Amino acid sequence: MGKVKLLDKHTAELIAAGEVVERPSSVVKELVENCIDAHATVITVEIRHGGAAYIRVTDNGEGMAPDDVPTAFLRHATSKIRTGEDLDCIATLGFRGEALASICAVSKLDLITRTADSDEGVHYRIEGSDEVMCEPTGCAVGTTIIVREMFYNTPARRKFLKSDKAEGNAIAAVIDRVALSHPEISFRFLRDGREALLTPGDGKLKSAVHAVLGREFTAGLLPVQYEYNAVRVEGFLSRPTQARPNRSMQIFFINGRYVRSRTMQNALEEACKGAVMIGKYPACVLGISLDCSAVDVNVHPAKLEVRFTNERPVYEAVYFAVKSSLSTFDSPREMELPQTRRVNAAPNMHEYKGVQVSLNDASPIPAAPPASRESSTAPTVLAPSAPERPAQPSPVLRPSYGETVRQTQPEIHGTLPPAPVPENDTPPDEPAVTEALPVQTEPQPASPVTPPADSFLLPDYRIVGELFDTYILIESGGELILIDKHAAHERLIFERLMRHADAPESQMLLSPLPVTLDKQQYDAVTEHLDLLAQAGFEAEDFGTGTVILRSVPTILSGQDAEDAFLEIAGKLGERLDAVTTDYTEWIYHTIACKSAVKGGDKNTLAELSELVLTLIHHPDVRYCPHGRPIYVSLTRREIEKYFGRIQS
Repeated sequence: MGKVKLLDKHTAELIAAGEVVERPSSVVKELVENCIDAHATVITVEIRHGGAAYIRVTDNGEGMAPDDVPTAFLRHATSKIRTGEDLDCIATLGFRGEALASICAVSKLDLITRTADSDEGVHYRIEGSDEVMCEPTGCAVGTTIIVREMFYNTPARRKFLKSDKAEGNAIAAVIDRVALSHPEISFRFLRDGREALLTPGDGKLKSAVHAVLGREFTAGLLPVQYEYNAVRVEGFLSRPTQARPNRSMQIFFINGRYVRSRTMQNALEEACKGAVMIGKYPACVLGISLDCSAVDVNVHPAKLEVRFTNERPVYEAVYFAVKSSLSTFDSPREMELPQTRRVNAAPNMHEYKGVQVSLNDASPIPAAPPASRESSTAPTVLAPSAPERPAQPSPVLRPSYGETVRQTQPEIHGTLPPAPVPENDTPPDEPAVTEALPVQTEPQPASPVTPPADSFLLPDYRIVGELFDTYILIESGGELILIDKHAAHERLIFERLMRHADAPESQMLLSPLPVTLDKQQYDAVTEHLDLLAQAGFEAEDFGTGTVILRSVPTILSGQDAEDAFLEIAGKLGERLDAVTTDYTEWIYHTIACKSAVKGGDKNTLAELSELVLTLIHHPDVRYCPHGRPIYVSLTRREIEKYFGRIQS
């Protein structure tokens, strides 16, 4: 007796409209979910030419009885639900009975299947919903479905498919998600004859994460395991120091189903608030298990969104699970100072860093710290201490883009000189765009500043100081001008990058940096490697969702370079389908934003003065690349009105 039955009209009408098969990744998703529902432990997916020419999905599941095979290709024929009440408690990934009917309508499909209690299998062929062949065959237990020539009978839909590489990456993203949601299943993905993914299927989520997302990503994860109000949360969370500039690596599952959940996302980010830097987002692979009757998966055509009967228990479970993981596994490390050990030290011996040194020995002993001016006649210190570090000049504004770096910072007394002329071949009309370094210095008294003769933005001005370590205060005539130092510096860097777009300056990294991306970002980056090279990023496709970063723009350094690249990759992924021509500009926006001095950084009066002088040479610079104003002004009359000195 077959298990596949046609649903009655009432039940079929209760099902949310299924998503039309629009690309090969939709086919792979439906077929793999059927394999999981058939309790398979090994699933193999093979594609050629992005899946448009050939898709083969093989499993070792329960298989199909001969009587069920023709019925399975009818619309609303399924073995997973029977009545409308079953929709209130769905425990399988598939339930609508539309996948096979939609797939065979636009392709040539072969099905080979056998159950464990049958001596022979069935080979069934259907093309464009027309049955071609159904005959017995010898095969292993399980099911194999081969889909050929997608949209062969609807060429208008076929021409909207993307490149083979893009379609293949979309399929890889689908397999990544199901592999992470079911670590107990071994997934093998073959792409044009090359193995792109193999998971062990040992039931350990960390093994699946390692196989799918790579070693670098897995190394920075914290385990999460928590149960609250009958909601169980398991998975992994990235360390706060390894947060990412976007949410692309936030992966959620509910009862083994990949979903996009705003509830879980908000709970995750609220729990990480205070630990993750503003503007960064935690990465995670989190799955929750709860009663099937508490979640409705029949609300989205692609089953990517769900609705909870009560969101509060889910939110609280994820929130407390993440909080517990951070407090348990991300505690600060304790500093342990090495302890020296004395063993029968003679009176004339002294121990320095664990080594006994004779004070009568002629060998030099590390010098003691110099005596202070207040006590120039202080007694000689016999106990040697750590060698004194040579004095170093204070860090100053670092001219970027190959300009000469000044080694010392002159003290500012009285009137400041005009802006210095770079020692290289920078034209006079392109003043140095400086990269400010956060420095801790003693506040200096405000000094009157005389602008250069050719400045016409401010006829006479005085830098009063700095507000909130973010806004430069300037008195000019009868006005108080506030300059946003980050916005100003960002705009000046952006303008210089645009002027030198034909010859970007980049620096090669000492060790190439592997960057893990989700499949959409990976697809976008690999399609725009030339564009990234024009901006100074030399990236190389490493396969399996990873790119190797070999060079970065000179103005970027350290973590800023990786953050900028991840942010650019995220924007490229979002705009992959958009019709736009401003890729270069917003890539430069990101580089300028990451390299500019930040609000809250400590800067000296000399650094602020240099930034102001540069702005004076560019009176047309009024807005940052994001459109925010660089400066605002208050007249003396407006200020006096606020204090009631004048009435109108």
